[in-house]
Amino acid sequence: MGKETLLEDYSTIVQRTFSDRKRTNILKRAEQSTIVFLLPKVPEFISPNLLTLLGTLGSGLVFLAFVLGTYLANGYLLLGIIGLAINWLGDSLDGRLAYYRNIPRRWYGFALDIIADWIGIVLIGFGYYIYAQNDTQIVAFAFVALYGWSIIISQLRYKITNEYSIDSGFVGPTELRFIIAFILITEVLFEGSIAYLAGLITVILFVINIIDSLKLLKLGDFKDKNQD
Repeated sequence: MGKETLLEDYSTIVQRTFSDRKRTNILKRAEQSTIVFLLPKVPEFISPNLLTLLGTLGSGLVFLAFVLGTYLANGYLLLGIIGLAINWLGDSLDGRLAYYRNIPRRWYGFALDIIADWIGIVLIGFGYYIYAQNDTQIVAFAFVALYGWSIIISQLRYKITNEYSIDSGFVGPTELRFIIAFILITEVLFEGSIAYLAGLITVILFVINIIDSLKLLKLGDFKDKNQD
């Protein structure tokens, strides 16, 4: 009976907190289970807005890691992994906490989430710009621009389909954090590798954005042809 109650509680929390968006990323189930586990444990004095701020501060810590890695020792890049974890905690729990507590502000939260995401990626990109050597600094600019493109795609998809999704197929923000963490660890072990790995990720993101843009145009064309 106790197990059935736990399963019912889990299903209830999932229905209440994840009904506003569609997720397709590889880590969806693990991430969802972790969020459901953490939500009841968030102290009452911590608000969704405070978690949004925490997520942004996490991105700030990644920026600081790049600065310290540039002027002191590249071992400080590992601080960025802590920053990414903090960013995930704040970014993943803020809106979910609002729905869990039955205090959602759908459009306010939607707007705040996009703004915070953009500030966060700019901080990370600017940090890498400082760390990057010579001509490879262009990769930092390209990464931020391409991530901005992916944000625009998600908003346009929402407008056309009325279904909000922040993932590009099997890859979402959480997977991207793991990839960045892997790049940071590799750079500490093999200094100079970050230029090649960051360049590769930027190229992959460009290809994903092209594919998603073509899919988006197809959705728009389909909606135009089927309007009453």
